[in-house]
Amino acid sequence: MSEIVLPSISEFIAQVSPLNSLPVSAQKTIASHLRIRYLAAGETLPFDASEEERWLYVVRTGALEQRWRDGVLRARLGPEDLFGFTFLEGIPGNPEDCYNVTALQNTLLYQIPHSLLKNLLNSYPEYATHFSINAHERLGSAMNVVWSNDEKGLFVRKVADVASDVISVVQSDTTIQQTAWKMRGVDRCSTAVVMEDGQIVGIITDRDMSLRVVAQGVDASRPVKEVMTPSPVTIGPNELIMQAVALMMQHGIRGLPVVNQNRPVGLLTTSHLVQHHRVQAIFLIEKINHCNTVDELAALAVERQAVFEALVEGNLHSESTHLVMTMIMDACTRKLINLAIQHLGTPPCEYAWLVAGSHARNEVHMMSDQDSALVLADTATESDIIWFMHMAMYVSNGLDMCGYPLCTGNYMAASRRWCQPVHVWQEYFKKWVRNPEYSQLLNATVFLETRALAGNVALCETVQQTLLDSIAKSPGFLRALTRDAVQTSPPLGIFNNLVLEKSGSDTKTLNIKRYALTLIIDLARIYALAAGCSETRTEVRFIAARDKGLLSPDSCTNIIDTFHFLTRQRLLHQCQQIRQGHPADNQINPQDFGSFERKHLKDAFRIISGLQDAAKLRFVKE
Repeated sequence: MSEIVLPSISEFIAQVSPLNSLPVSAQKTIASHLRIRYLAAGETLPFDASEEERWLYVVRTGALEQRWRDGVLRARLGPEDLFGFTFLEGIPGNPEDCYNVTALQNTLLYQIPHSLLKNLLNSYPEYATHFSINAHERLGSAMNVVWSNDEKGLFVRKVADVASDVISVVQSDTTIQQTAWKMRGVDRCSTAVVMEDGQIVGIITDRDMSLRVVAQGVDASRPVKEVMTPSPVTIGPNELIMQAVALMMQHGIRGLPVVNQNRPVGLLTTSHLVQHHRVQAIFLIEKINHCNTVDELAALAVERQAVFEALVEGNLHSESTHLVMTMIMDACTRKLINLAIQHLGTPPCEYAWLVAGSHARNEVHMMSDQDSALVLADTATESDIIWFMHMAMYVSNGLDMCGYPLCTGNYMAASRRWCQPVHVWQEYFKKWVRNPEYSQLLNATVFLETRALAGNVALCETVQQTLLDSIAKSPGFLRALTRDAVQTSPPLGIFNNLVLEKSGSDTKTLNIKRYALTLIIDLARIYALAAGCSETRTEVRFIAARDKGLLSPDSCTNIIDTFHFLTRQRLLHQCQQIRQGHPADNQINPQDFGSFERKHLKDAFRIISGLQDAAKLRFVKE
């Protein structure tokens, strides 16, 4: 390599991800051993079958297009983009066996010998994942750099990290006296879990012993099942502390048995939380629960924004950020329902308040709006329905004041159409599934993921089961859902001015929700329905499809990592918008990305496109 051009090449490599992650000495070695190739516009990258060496290519200037052998676009590449990972790990074959590379403009390429890279990675194995053949591993390396859960407080701690591993376990026929002796004399524990036939049937605390036994003069020789709290609230060891706190506040309890596969393994109490420094989100949820007016609740919107910024800037995993923001929205909604009932009086019949969309998926962010519905008992009269519509208007307007906008599509419980008895909802679902035309399909997709937030959960479960049963009997619905979901393609050519839109400032931007995240959510919905899964969370849906054999383990890992990476990009963008005093939106500007983010975005978009193709082959039978 010429001594004249070498400094320029070294400087370029030092800013190109993932080459810039290597030690400086390794970067200089690459700069001195690479080859330079020029392609004129329209020229295809040639391959010499007699040449043993393979290459990792870096675009210095110009633009390239990769197409699969059948002519389908794989990606468009620009300056600082890399390709050729596929053959870095000694897999037989040539680039032309997979895809062709053609210059869209006059293009200058740097060719890095694979043999050199492999030797360097043998010396620095900690950087190997940055150059992996598997896109999900490269995405993982990006997320490991971006996300760190160290010293993030109680947000990211799991129940098992904080809870005591000591809890008393007794049988339902154990006497009260024996139970008290085991709690205090043996286990030195404030709570006992009561078992019967291998199932958890209740709990009793030392406070219960004082109030229900001593104060009431109950005979201590009686069985503990007579004074226990039946059907106790429990928590799993791998759940977040924030979830445990929300349960404690919601049910007014000071301790949660930690249960793993129906086996008590520990106890989490409020004292554990105090010892491990409580955090702002916990205080916010507690404030929400103590609000007495809508105005008081609305005044907390600024604190919700502060929590969001702390979560994002603290590099919390996007799944955890979504969960905390969902818990805050849950708390606001429940409080407004309670305030509405205080204002209007006792509900005239059984009901279930349902949430849908991102709220139901536990994926709330700063742009999440309201998607809700009311399912009423079949005994509901016309006057009952009017009462619930007043309640829904109170709640919907209150949420809007709290910073959760009204749904522009009017998918809210305050609409008469979405405030109906069980039998009407059942007819809705049957009609939508039998006739999957556009309007019915849109209605169905909005309510394909619902979660009961208040009232009688069984009403929600009844209509959900009707939906699943109807889909199982109508294979045409899944085909229609898939055809609709794959009509929009991910932005494979994002950085060559494709699928970009003009924002208010005439800056070309990409709607990351429309062209990426929605595509993944739609695919998760389709695969979950095919697997008979009623879960709402996107990641859990893909895992269910994998467990049913509908997705390979690699495909499942790829799409989940892609989802996490893209949601992280959206959260970062929204946080930046808020910091700058602008309303949060989904319009990301490609010019804001360096080569690091751009490469991983392109990997993500290719993974989405690949899964769309797989879904068409599996679910759309022409």
